[in-house]
Amino acid sequence: MSDEARRATTWWRLALVGCTVLPTSLSCVENTISLLDDDGGSSSTGDGPTTATTTLPDPTSPSTTLPDPADDTTPDPDSAGFQFIPTPEGGSWLECDLYAQDCPPGEKCMPWANDGGPFWNATRCSPIAEDPGAPGDPCMVEGSGVSGIDDCELGSMCWNVDPETNEGSCVALCSGSVSNPYCEDPGTYCAISADEFFELCLPQCQPVEQDCPDGQACYPIQDRWSCAPDASGDMGAYGDPCEFINVCDPGLVCLSTEAAPPGLPCEGAFGCCLEVCALSLGDAQCSGVAEGEICQPWYEEEATPFGYDDVGVCALAS
Repeated sequence: MSDEARRATTWWRLALVGCTVLPTSLSCVENTISLLDDDGGSSSTGDGPTTATTTLPDPTSPSTTLPDPADDTTPDPDSAGFQFIPTPEGGSWLECDLYAQDCPPGEKCMPWANDGGPFWNATRCSPIAEDPGAPGDPCMVEGSGVSGIDDCELGSMCWNVDPETNEGSCVALCSGSVSNPYCEDPGTYCAISADEFFELCLPQCQPVEQDCPDGQACYPIQDRWSCAPDASGDMGAYGDPCEFINVCDPGLVCLSTEAAPPGLPCEGAFGCCLEVCALSLGDAQCSGVAEGEICQPWYEEEATPFGYDDVGVCALAS
């Protein structure tokens, strides 16, 4: 991973669940994806059962301005049925429903950080841009990736935001309801945030082919695989120790050291970077085959999502 790509991901943290459908003989690392912090170490967020990416703002950019309680700027509570405070950027600090999209005309419901902090913790109504982008289109955020203001269309938000340029790409929010979320695009799946605060339709990828953009890799997120920034840096090779899902090189995944052959650098560590394999190609593709590694199914047969029948991992037999 280049220094430039590493800097571009410095202020990202992902807290994503992986390996929820592994065979019982294998154990994945806890449930966290983390990216590198400023001093080259790693950091993580969240420990919930299901989560999605959290973008940390650039600390050098202006923080979100909160309303002054002393300012009497709240409109008549009976007007339009809403109670909200206008913001300097436009829109309102109205608590809204991401599924119902119940904001006033010309605005959309968005997750944001209402305390000026680095994590989404509330919803707000934000202005819809004049020529908004559809899912898959490039986008820009205002202020930071957690400001809740971007130029994506209703029902979508700017994702994978580069904190230096504020550029990302539009992705759809999940449709349906909290109890029954779904994605309109069959090539995506609904990834749920750690506190089930909001849900995004993330594109699926193929871990054997590693068909992600440069600087990203295909990692296990919930019961599917999705592209996430590769935070391996100088580490992440086969047998290296790991604590987070995305600190292994593309084509590798962080599993419990119990699944690793003895004598690797990860021995005694929390987790170990082991190889993804194609079941159809057999055990010969495993680097540790002489030490007992075999290419075994990633999923239990009855729980295999469509398109992942050939996905395996090189690990010790149980």
